[in-house]
Amino acid sequence: MADHAFHRPGPLKQANKAHKTGRHRSKGAIDNAQKGKIGLKAISHKHKQQQRKEQRRNQMNQLRKNKRDEVLEQKRKLGGQNTAPFLVCLLPMHEQIDPKSALAILQSCDSDLVVENSPNGVVYMNLPRFKQRFAFVSPPVGRGNELIALDYLKVCDTTLLLTSAAFGEDEIFDRWGQRIFNMMSAQGIPTPVVALMDMESINPKRRTATKQAAQKIISKLLPEEKIMQLDTASEGLNVMRRIGGQKKRILHNVANRPHLFGDVVEFKPSSDPSEDLGTLEVTGFLRGQSLNVNGLVHIPGLGDFQLSQVVAPPDPYKLDKSRDGENAEVRLLDRSDPLKRTSLQSENIPDPMDAEQTWPTEEEIAASQQETKKMKLVKRVPKGYSEYQAAWIPDVEEVENPGSNDDMSGDEDDDDDDDEEDDEDFMSCDNKSFEDEYEKRDSDTEEFQDSVSVASEAAVNDEKYDQQMDFQEECETLKQLQQARTDQLWPDEIDTPLDVPAHERFQKYRGLESFRTSPWDAKENLPADYARIYQFQNFDRTKRRILNEAKEYEGVLPGFYVTLHVINVPESRWNAFRSAQLTDNIIVYGMLPHEHQMCIMNVVLQRMPDSEVPLKSKEQLIIQCGYRRFVVNPIYSQHTNGDKHKFERYFRPYETVCATFYAPIQFPPSAVLAFKVNPDSTLALVARGRLLSCNPDRIVLKRVVLSGHPMRINRKSASIRYMFFYKEDVEYFKPVKLRTKCGRLGHIKESLGTHGHMKCYFDGQLRSYDTAFMYLYKRVFPKWTYEECLVRTAEHERQHASANRRTSQQIAMEE
Repeated sequence: MADHAFHRPGPLKQANKAHKTGRHRSKGAIDNAQKGKIGLKAISHKHKQQQRKEQRRNQMNQLRKNKRDEVLEQKRKLGGQNTAPFLVCLLPMHEQIDPKSALAILQSCDSDLVVENSPNGVVYMNLPRFKQRFAFVSPPVGRGNELIALDYLKVCDTTLLLTSAAFGEDEIFDRWGQRIFNMMSAQGIPTPVVALMDMESINPKRRTATKQAAQKIISKLLPEEKIMQLDTASEGLNVMRRIGGQKKRILHNVANRPHLFGDVVEFKPSSDPSEDLGTLEVTGFLRGQSLNVNGLVHIPGLGDFQLSQVVAPPDPYKLDKSRDGENAEVRLLDRSDPLKRTSLQSENIPDPMDAEQTWPTEEEIAASQQETKKMKLVKRVPKGYSEYQAAWIPDVEEVENPGSNDDMSGDEDDDDDDDEEDDEDFMSCDNKSFEDEYEKRDSDTEEFQDSVSVASEAAVNDEKYDQQMDFQEECETLKQLQQARTDQLWPDEIDTPLDVPAHERFQKYRGLESFRTSPWDAKENLPADYARIYQFQNFDRTKRRILNEAKEYEGVLPGFYVTLHVINVPESRWNAFRSAQLTDNIIVYGMLPHEHQMCIMNVVLQRMPDSEVPLKSKEQLIIQCGYRRFVVNPIYSQHTNGDKHKFERYFRPYETVCATFYAPIQFPPSAVLAFKVNPDSTLALVARGRLLSCNPDRIVLKRVVLSGHPMRINRKSASIRYMFFYKEDVEYFKPVKLRTKCGRLGHIKESLGTHGHMKCYFDGQLRSYDTAFMYLYKRVFPKWTYEECLVRTAEHERQHASANRRTSQQIAMEE
């Protein structure tokens, strides 16, 4: 019977209905139970109409036609006589290339080409052959002008990358070209076109090989682009045809908002001489979406402002001006309503009496002061010290109440204490010893040179090199590398202090049963700065609604040549802005609703390949997010899918983290660039990424790991020491789980003695080389260090200088 093969029914076997056990219900009972409900099974098996082949073909043709009409409509929005011209950015990839030479070739490409120049240097070209018109702008080239070039590229439709064959086959980009290409790749390149110049200077036999070598290099950076020559008028005409006919690459952050590249800028001071305000009139072609005159506008370097009105002067660059008439008047397109204008208030003003808060009376304040005076100074003296030896030990500050609940300032101080505790294990780098070592080497070198009659040229070069070297910066970088390396080898592990009980040192930390599933209230123990920010109930839903409303809004339509009247612009700030800017052009962005209000911004960052120094959390960075640029001190956390995210002390190379900081609201998608100031005051791109969300409920937990070593090992129990040094700490942390390096789980059973030894039970026998860990967590928040990158006026400079002077005086007093 064991070898008997059972019969298996096939697919054609008759399947009878299963018998319904129990008493059958009547039709009335079934109707009463349903009460008008329709079964889900009946809905899911709804009859679907089958389309015939001709119907399916007609449907596909209709979809294809709609898509083609949409693409044609997008193309017709640019380059026509009644729309905004193609805005092209001439960007040399070599500092030696003059963009005016390429512009001269393009101006001579056709005999019917009409060229006009704007007061601020924008070159307009009307090409009747293609029935299109173009506008060419060229940012300043050179080290230190990268941010200006990035601002130009944000609003341009096409980027004309200029390179030369005269520098060699491998020198398509120089150092400047590589820097700016990395930056604009992180920001987004608007429809690139690569032009190769100076091919006439190459031997005719080598021209094909030179172009192929250049194409090979360009294909690695821009795989879809084909390099074009730009030396003759016919080649210039081909470039113009390529710019006007190729498919445009859409940068959604700029395309979702109205923006304007200013051709004519005029500042009109207020009639009242006592007010330091005026009206800024910016004229240019409006692009992107429709402009809401009651909304706010942002000018990089100046800030956020309101509009009074938008007027439409006659287009001076139109080829056929007879339609508008020679004496065309300025038309008023829209005027803002003072009652409907968006307020410039960016922070919420919290009510100190909100949530039933009560202010302490004078008697309570006096009683608390008396208690503070009665607090004694605690001095821990090692056993066996005499009174004379104990006098040399500095006094310890007042002991705080372990159960006190501090605000944001307390959290920041505790974070700094944690960082100091972590830094104790790192190798110390003494600046004085570092410099003494170099001075000793210099003196030895001088003695050796005195004994030699003729000094070598190499010694002179070494001395010049040492003079240009910054020993302080070298020492700080070395120390930072050592600390990051130690944190990477032993992540989050710190030593339990000997002089302070662990339940006081880690009073704000807690243990979690599971980091992934254990609950953590997002509204618990929030800092005081959270009362100054705004929050959405559902950020994603609000983003979709606002972006859809911006596309459907019928305000000042894009494509018009308009003048924006920006009101309440400080005259001192405008004068400082004009003196600091290298160009006369400014860019105006129309802001979406709520984009001037402060919130917690979360961005995903990835380190650049050429950036090798680790970035410490809360280190100052210059962030460019969309159309804004500001200075913040972000905190880093892991980019994971859970509701809790582990705090990262360092942002190491080749890693991806989530940075959190205070900043104005902005709706994604937005490219994010992170810069760090070099010792020579230049900017280095250290990370790139994108905007994730503006959500204050993102929970960032800082972890500390306390380690202990087994002293006696039994079958499932072990005696652990060096994790705590007080019996009270063992009783306090008894509910927290223990984990070992080899993967064992356990818990504290009881305390052994009074010096922190404890008996622990595990789910298996420990190894002699195993180590027990206890994970503790605390929520951390970013510091309010937001400062927008605006031009500094004389008043700002005086305040900054006084702040620096106070800081230097404090340092001198401490020394």
